[in-house]
Amino acid sequence: MHRVAQDEKVVPEQVCDAIARGHAVIPLNPAHSNARPVGVGRLFTTKINANLGRSTTRSGKSDELDKLKIALKAGADFVMDLSVGSDLRTIRQGMLDASPVPLGTVPVYETISRLEGDVPVMDPDLLLQVIREQAEQGVDFMTLHAGLLLGHVDLAMRRIMGIVSRGGAIMAEWMKRNQMENPLYTRWDEVLDILVKHDVTVSLGDGLRPGCLADASDEAQFAELSVLGELVQRCRTRGVQVMVEGPGHVPFNQIQMNMERQQEVCDGAPFYVLGPVVTDIAPGYDHITSCIGATAAATYGASLLCYVTPAEHLGLPDGDEVHQGAIAYRIAAHAGDVARGLPGARERDDAMARARLAFDWEAQFALALDPERARARWLKTRACEGAPSDDHCSMCGKEFCAVRTSMRIRDLG
Repeated sequence: MHRVAQDEKVVPEQVCDAIARGHAVIPLNPAHSNARPVGVGRLFTTKINANLGRSTTRSGKSDELDKLKIALKAGADFVMDLSVGSDLRTIRQGMLDASPVPLGTVPVYETISRLEGDVPVMDPDLLLQVIREQAEQGVDFMTLHAGLLLGHVDLAMRRIMGIVSRGGAIMAEWMKRNQMENPLYTRWDEVLDILVKHDVTVSLGDGLRPGCLADASDEAQFAELSVLGELVQRCRTRGVQVMVEGPGHVPFNQIQMNMERQQEVCDGAPFYVLGPVVTDIAPGYDHITSCIGATAAATYGASLLCYVTPAEHLGLPDGDEVHQGAIAYRIAAHAGDVARGLPGARERDDAMARARLAFDWEAQFALALDPERARARWLKTRACEGAPSDDHCSMCGKEFCAVRTSMRIRDLG
């Protein structure tokens, strides 16, 4: 893949230095035997993650494995299994066996899934047990909502949407019910003991990410971010690789500030963002509203983009929606790399321009982010026109083709 080739141009000494400083991570659990290393950090190309996993009402093991194949074919660099319900270890093992890219989880989901009752109450001891078991199984990185503290919960309740992170809401409810501090925060050293033993990368969850534009960049969000900055340093001291998760729903004009603030507070730790979604009024199109924000995020500080599919806010995505989300985010990641002047990032675009100039359709398809869709759309027009010549397309037609006209102008000298 083009991004892999581009990352291979990075000098090994640069990689070692970035990892030593905590400005890059390579999530790779030795127990995930078939996984390949993937670098995350501003030194590398911007990577994308595909969220997969069943809900309590839809999908199953075979469906999620099918979606995994679709996500990988579309170019996902990471995948996360966010499954809830029963038999999660079996589902996760199937994904680990099938995934050559790093796989992440949110251990509190399995913790709740193992408990009884209509509304299970999180068990801190079980949570640490689940973290240990998942690490032993081969999970490469884990989202842990350790920065959301008891004092932050009331701040979040002032919002329109409150807390929209599943993991964050679980932790917040436990703290309010028990009037005790976040057990992940108070027992962070125990968590680090597990992670360092199995070389699991921690992804510090943004339990207070904004769930609508009105809640963005508020006191609750930045209070949690300050704690995440502290936890970054504690991870580095213990030799645990760490990245930080970020918003969420953010107005476009606030994205740059959010990216730069995280880089400052968290001392350059790789930033892993969901979107951001830049408007709240386009359900069914949130792969578009979010990849607009993701492009800005990649330009100004993010290193890993978590895709959003057209099903966001509406339901569990199907295979086609997984494909659409992954392609949208590959576009955003690449556009961000070009915008920040990453060496070599524009080479593919320049090659595409030359292929278009030459009407070299096969080269255009090979360079496309979604070759199958590009070819299918081209063939659709050719079928309607009875397979015309290859030296123009139906947008302008032969007579009005500006590329052909430019060639004639050049011939005039």
